[in-house]
Amino acid sequence: MLHSIILKAFTKEFVNESAALNLTITEPVKPFNVCYDADDVRDTRLGPAVATIDLIMQSDDVFWRIFGSNSMVRIVREGNDVWCLGFLDGGANMRTAVVIGGHQMEDNLLQFDLNNNRLEFSSSVLAHGTMCANFNFTTNHVLG
Repeated sequence: MLHSIILKAFTKEFVNESAALNLTITEPVKPFNVCYDADDVRDTRLGPAVATIDLIMQSDDVFWRIFGSNSMVRIVREGNDVWCLGFLDGGANMRTAVVIGGHQMEDNLLQFDLNNNRLEFSSSVLAHGTMCANFNFTTNHVLG
């Protein structure tokens, strides 16, 4: 979810970048504002082939790359089969400018370091031929 002003600029840039990939927006499916006909979007191991999004943190060297698997939502209903940009308008009165949702975090590794007030993250592990569902976070330690 993005503040209205941010979403407007973000959407404009995303549509421009996607046009360079020969993608043309189609009738949106609520609650989304930007959608593409699924037949026009190539599928890759990183999800639909759309513009890549980089969320730049404190410097150009620190960014979170979001691929189509985390930026797009597929809607198949009522005769529609579209890929829609999965960011919503949070309005002009959001308490924070950006709220990252579960869809954007899926198949990304995140480490919350509460002691140091830090968040460490990877971009999609799909780029490495795996997914978070394949990870085993259990230990073999015997408790007791």
